[in-house]
Amino acid sequence: MKVRHVFDIHIIVFLQNEKHTILTYQGEYRNLMALLNDKFYIDDFGECKGIGRCGTCHIHILNNIDVASNKANASNENATLGKMNCVQWNSRLACQIMIDKSLDGVQIEFETI
Repeated sequence: MKVRHVFDIHIIVFLQNEKHTILTYQGEYRNLMALLNDKFYIDDFGECKGIGRCGTCHIHILNNIDVASNKANASNENATLGKMNCVQWNSRLACQIMIDKSLDGVQIEFETI
């Protein structure tokens, strides 16, 4: 019997002045970086493959959804963001955000394209 997944996580992405809505579920992708790379495939995005060292998956969280506690490896993310010039209060590395229900309704934009 095939397992049916409920796409109950809605992620809104702003990319090049366009709004995109992505539907996913917990466990479909290992992290937000993998989802974004699969849906948009942006050159040089996620170069370190998700260990939080390169900063190429830098995003901004645009709304008040609390993803601060959703971290895979806080020390790598903090160290990497600390070396970058364009960090804002809402900066995160997409590779350090796990896909779970806390992301439902989150709005993000890419730092650079």
